[in-house]
Amino acid sequence: MSSPSPIIRVMPPMSIATKKQLLVLSLASLGMLVTGCQTLLTTAPSPSATTTATHPLIMSMPTIDRQGRIAYVEEQGVGAAKISRLYSIAPDGRDRRLIDQINGYIYAPAWSADGQQLAYSKQAPNQHPNIYIHDRNRDTHDLVVNAQGSNLSASFSPDGHHLLYSSTVAGNADIYKKRLSDGDTRQLTTLPSTEVQPSYAPDAQSFVYVSDKVRAGSPRLYRYYFATQTAAPITTAGYAASPQLSMDGRHLAYLNGRKAAVMTLATGHVLNLADTGLDEPARLSPSGTYAVYPAYAPDVDGSQRSHVVIHSLSDHPSYTISSQDGGVIRSPVWGR
Repeated sequence: MSSPSPIIRVMPPMSIATKKQLLVLSLASLGMLVTGCQTLLTTAPSPSATTTATHPLIMSMPTIDRQGRIAYVEEQGVGAAKISRLYSIAPDGRDRRLIDQINGYIYAPAWSADGQQLAYSKQAPNQHPNIYIHDRNRDTHDLVVNAQGSNLSASFSPDGHHLLYSSTVAGNADIYKKRLSDGDTRQLTTLPSTEVQPSYAPDAQSFVYVSDKVRAGSPRLYRYYFATQTAAPITTAGYAASPQLSMDGRHLAYLNGRKAAVMTLATGHVLNLADTGLDEPARLSPSGTYAVYPAYAPDVDGSQRSHVVIHSLSDHPSYTISSQDGGVIRSPVWGR
């Protein structure tokens, strides 16, 4: 389903916020485990003079990024009137397509490595979140996880044959691995703490995830190794959640306190991109040289609007895509 192209605005490089705290939404699977995230409403943005054809950041993108798709969730309304829509769009703001919608919530879209499938969780009122897979080639939406619990934060294996996700089916939030061909499912974590938000490594030998096992309510990042069935901490400065490994395994996008951030794993260097105002993490482009995240930013009339921010990690200006629907944008993720 097509709609008018969203508006693109150029932004100067985003300033680095200094605040840190809050715990609920950024454990996207933790805080939404039982109830859903809170929502702020905006109105539709005004047009900008900037056009996609002349934006230098788009023109300089590697082909793998420029020809990819950004999926994101847009929310409107509150409570029983909540409407969530899942869209995909080209990085230059063209060709927006509606993938799915619900009177309720859509959480945590995640692309397969080849960009042909999109996993996400969908929650109708008074029901638990279930995981679906949208197949771009077949234009289908298949229910793949409907266990009696909160089923969230899916992550495809690099070959697309398995899915990691978190679920409370056993009463506690743990991470599970499901073989998509026959549904065979295995529980990977069994601690009394909360383990959520897995993200596969590109070599399929490990994954990163979030746990509050050291102190309840204080999420930290860990890497789980399939061969030894053990996990090791990833050093971060306090509160950390919502990890995503780059396709080359060199970088880690995550929520650092309240800031969308990217870590270079070999050195531990952290690039803080912005306090998004929504407690949302960054997500990396297929090349790993750009990041995308949602944020409130000033529009041309001075009001605060919800945007998708596309940020170069090499000092180019960032730019924003504003939806025509005027809702709150969440969880953008960039696929091939």
